[in-house]
Amino acid sequence: MKWINFKVRKITLMLVLLVTGLSQVSAEKVNVGDIVFSHIKDSYEWHITKWNDKEISVPLPVIVISKDKGLNVFLSSRLHEGESFRGFYIAESGENIGKIVEHDTFGKEVRPIDISITKNVFALLLSCFLLVFIIMRVARWYKRRPLDVPGGWVGIMEMVILAIHDGVIKDNIGKGYKSYAPYLLTVFFFILINNLMGLIPVFPGGANVTGNIAVTFVLALCTFVIVSFSGTKHYWKEVVWPDTPIFLKLPIPIMPFVEIFEVFTKPFSLMIRLFANIMAGHTVILGLTCLIFISVSMGVAVNVGLTVVSVAFTVFMNFIELLVACIQAYIFTLLTAVYIGQAKATH
Repeated sequence: MKWINFKVRKITLMLVLLVTGLSQVSAEKVNVGDIVFSHIKDSYEWHITKWNDKEISVPLPVIVISKDKGLNVFLSSRLHEGESFRGFYIAESGENIGKIVEHDTFGKEVRPIDISITKNVFALLLSCFLLVFIIMRVARWYKRRPLDVPGGWVGIMEMVILAIHDGVIKDNIGKGYKSYAPYLLTVFFFILINNLMGLIPVFPGGANVTGNIAVTFVLALCTFVIVSFSGTKHYWKEVVWPDTPIFLKLPIPIMPFVEIFEVFTKPFSLMIRLFANIMAGHTVILGLTCLIFISVSMGVAVNVGLTVVSVAFTVFMNFIELLVACIQAYIFTLLTAVYIGQAKATH
């Protein structure tokens, strides 16, 4: 019951923040697209809400290296809407929209080397810190009490780690699985923590980290590299020259092409699956919440009815997203273990 009450309070808080942020435009037409995409896209500041026509946000460090101006470090609060600082500004249109740009000596709009701590980068660093902190606390408990039976938080962590270690990694990789256990356990908890942090509606939660295709691309690339270097000669023989009738290999290498194509589609599917599920969840929840403000101009009765429906479906979707957050971390780890096991197979 405590956990359920926490979820209800979390949803209520999210709705209060959204109501506060949109109260100034309740009589105007609400642009759902801007609201949704402003949440799921990356930014140079962490927007919290709007209060009395004043934007409340957390400024983040901007770090850019310009060809003419060299290294520049300043807070994103210096870059007000439509204004520039030291010749840098955020593009409002064109191919660099939403990115920091400047003008070169010819007056052309160009992008400097941008290594800023954006919203997603900050959330990524925070989740990595939480991951290290949690694992080190668990390891410290075992070091101090090696003969005790864990309970509470440590017991839950042991249950999850053993389930992934024995039920996913060991069962799917087989012999030599211990070499891959650290990576797979790290991937599982990294994805899980970022998914759960994305469901928290207030700072420092709510970032769309695993719903960013750049993050899922790096995770999939790591899996691709590990699977490729783990492949045995039998695995690569089946890829280049599969055990199929000769007419499927000569004169047109149909099956070799299919097998080689599959080598790249496996990590690609990992990337798209995680990215699409998390981004879609954030989009649906925000879209349902916006029904409250869209229906303001439709009359009190319609607005009240849609508000009840919106809140009910938003709460329901949050519970679904909580389940999806765990499932997607599990699926990514499971499929990675399966691909490694296939690459290490001797036949």
